[in-house]
Amino acid sequence: MGNEIQLISDGDGLAVIGDPRAVERFLVSEGLPSKDLGLPRLGSVLTVGTAAAQAGSEIAANSGRWVQLTKESAHLMHKHGLMPTKTPGVSHAMVGDPGSIHKWLQIDKASMVGNPALLAGAAGLMAQLAMQQSMKEITDYLATIDEKVDDVLRAQKDAVLARMIGVGFVIEESMTIREQRGRVDEVTWSKVQGAPATIAETQAYALRQLDALAEKLERKSAIGDLARAAREAESKAQEWLVVLARCFQLQDAVAVLELDRVLDASPDELDGHRVGLRNARQNRLELISRCTERLLGRMEAAVGRANAKVLLNPMDSPAVVRSSNHVSAAIVDFHGRLGIEGDRQSSEARRWTDAAMEARDKALETGAEGVDAARRLGNDTFDRAKWATGKLSGRVGGWSLRRRGENDELKEKKGGEACSGENVP
Repeated sequence: MGNEIQLISDGDGLAVIGDPRAVERFLVSEGLPSKDLGLPRLGSVLTVGTAAAQAGSEIAANSGRWVQLTKESAHLMHKHGLMPTKTPGVSHAMVGDPGSIHKWLQIDKASMVGNPALLAGAAGLMAQLAMQQSMKEITDYLATIDEKVDDVLRAQKDAVLARMIGVGFVIEESMTIREQRGRVDEVTWSKVQGAPATIAETQAYALRQLDALAEKLERKSAIGDLARAAREAESKAQEWLVVLARCFQLQDAVAVLELDRVLDASPDELDGHRVGLRNARQNRLELISRCTERLLGRMEAAVGRANAKVLLNPMDSPAVVRSSNHVSAAIVDFHGRLGIEGDRQSSEARRWTDAAMEARDKALETGAEGVDAARRLGNDTFDRAKWATGKLSGRVGGWSLRRRGENDELKEKKGGEACSGENVP
């Protein structure tokens, strides 16, 4: 192949295949870290026909490196214009070095595209490396939770979790044998055949426990009860996230062993099996995402209720917010390790003094409106009183004038004798 290299992508990673020196120059020029693809393991795929044997010997003389899909490697794929192939989800391009390691030109020759079995085999190897990388990231995630991880798993007395822990030992043993032998034979595979059912049962149990925490938060109305439910979620959610992470890690390990077993026993079925495992893995991620998102939603709703009543609950309301932030941070970290997209920001506890000032402002506003209303009412009352007083005074004045006139008339009749008010009818 000389200076020509082939680029293959399955959506999760990028394989670079070609002469070892050309592959090395290409990766150095692009600044990409890589891992060994393990091309010699495809020997069982290329066992039929002269053309297959020739392709197998050609591959054996070349190097294969795997690059995890990142923004940089995705840009590289776009730059070199990888084209879809007949293998589902797999794209391919062939590039050549015209003499400078900083210039790699796309060329038309594409030997691997002409050999679907070889292309499917390479895609299978890439899927295994992607899952092993995910397993490593989960191991790093569990390590960040200190030594409490082992304590969490060992403290679970439930029979379901106990079986999952036992299955984990068997899977790790099988992975060790695989590394030593380079394949998964029938004996090794027989040890882990029943593992998926046990892991799925444990996963379902952990998801139910997270749902139960979310339901408790939803049912609580009093802030004190809500604070207790939030503290319970804070203490238990992390434990069940650990269990889910371990389940996902073991499921990826089983998938790696499964692909090896299919490659060894039924290489023609490798590509279909790879696609099926990929779809099943995505379904698990979506299921876990829905469950954890529900818990996040309940925690956010709890924060809203707590902040609305912080004035009357200056201790419990901030406690709800703190617990919510801890749970949210744990779930976001968990999502990142499993490759679940999402972005959450911590909720800010509404300060009691802020709430008190707001309540004071409302009270002052209401009081001012009351004073204005009282002033308006007082003015109206005073005006009505003045009007009533004036009207009454007018009536009294008119009545006095009438009495005076009547007295004068009587005096004239009686010859000027004074008339008392008592004689006035």
